[in-house]
Amino acid sequence: MTKEKILIVDDEPLNMELAKDLLEVAGYIIFEATDADEAIAQARQEKFDLVLMDVQLPGMDGLSATKIIKEDSMNKDTPIVALTAYAMAGDKEKIEAAGCDGYLTKPINAKEFAKSVAGFLRI
Repeated sequence: MTKEKILIVDDEPLNMELAKDLLEVAGYIIFEATDADEAIAQARQEKFDLVLMDVQLPGMDGLSATKIIKEDSMNKDTPIVALTAYAMAGDKEKIEAAGCDGYLTKPINAKEFAKSVAGFLRI
């Protein structure tokens, strides 16, 4: 059985650790990036089953990185899910316009996180 590979992009160490721990326990193979440039570089070298992309990153933001990753033919069909603490009116449209397949809000709900992620893997 193949385990799904997930790239988590988040510059906040505690958020990264929590997401990583929850998903590893659920059986996923986790890759990490702490900024947009690192995420883009990894996505150009590895085919992921899902990318969890923090919207607020140092330097280039996560939505700009999403557009670049989705332009790559290897990743055009890779689901990218925005992770955001700022789910306000109009954000859903911005997130979708950038090419994200959905979003999850922070702080992460530890009980529901792996189940929510699994739902995006079935897209």
